[in-house]
Amino acid sequence: MEAPIKTPGPPSADAPYHEGRRRIKNRIGTTTDVSPIERLCADNGLRMTAQRRIVAKVLSTTHDHPDVDELYRRVRKIDPQIALSTIYRIVHVLCATGILEKHHFGSGRARLELTPTKHHDHLIDVRSGNVVEFRSDKIERLLSKIANRLGYRIVEHRLELYGVPLDGDRAVIIPNQVRTGAQ
Repeated sequence: MEAPIKTPGPPSADAPYHEGRRRIKNRIGTTTDVSPIERLCADNGLRMTAQRRIVAKVLSTTHDHPDVDELYRRVRKIDPQIALSTIYRIVHVLCATGILEKHHFGSGRARLELTPTKHHDHLIDVRSGNVVEFRSDKIERLLSKIANRLGYRIVEHRLELYGVPLDGDRAVIIPNQVRTGAQ
């Protein structure tokens, strides 16, 4: 049975000092809360335009793996003037600097994810498109044994499982948590 483990999630509006945020002084000397993606942008020397800041805040509070069109819809709720081409440019820059990763889960659209700090795999619900992140030490050991048997050492891998819920449409999705399998 898989047991969820708590992983740090995106900051919430009611928790301004969440561990994912830090307060910094901006150019005029006032302090502001900064989302994890804004911090990564600053750490990578990216200039924080108003549009990048909005995209960073939206991505920092998402619990799923949106595609660019879904990201655009969410950003337009905050700034109706932002163009789709601007979102594409920002996503390109964030991917090029290693802040975001694109995943192609077979739907024809790249899905976005903050570049993970810890390895995890994905289970994609083929009916709903929901993506469940999970980690299983047992699978990791098995993959290492297979590679070793074939004369290799794994340096990186991606595992994507595609499935449907066992109990009809009632799959349990726990946002912001990586499920862990048999250890």
